[in-house]
Amino acid sequence: MSKKEIKKDLINRIRTIKGHLGGIEKMIEEGKSCEQILIQINAVKAAMNKIGMAIIENYTEECIMDAINSPENLQKKVRDIIESLVKFSR
Repeated sequence: MSKKEIKKDLINRIRTIKGHLGGIEKMIEEGKSCEQILIQINAVKAAMNKIGMAIIENYTEECIMDAINSPENLQKKVRDIIESLVKFSR
C-alpha cells in the first residue's frame, strides 16, 4: 500500500470508530443494557488496536527501509521500533 492509501485506510477506520462511539452514547442515553454497551465498547477497543497495529507495521517497515539505506542508524532504528511497541502495549 502507498502512504496515501494507508492514510486513507486509517482515516476510514477512525471514522468508523467515531460512529461506534456515537452509537454507544445513544445506547447509554436510551438505557440499553450494560452487556450490550460493553459489547460495543469491546468492538471499539478492538478497532483501536487494529489501527495501532497498522501504524506500528507501517512504522516498522519505514524504520527497516531507513536502516537498510543507512546502516549506521540501524541500532537507533531498532531502539525506536522497540520503544514504539512498548508504548503501544501499555
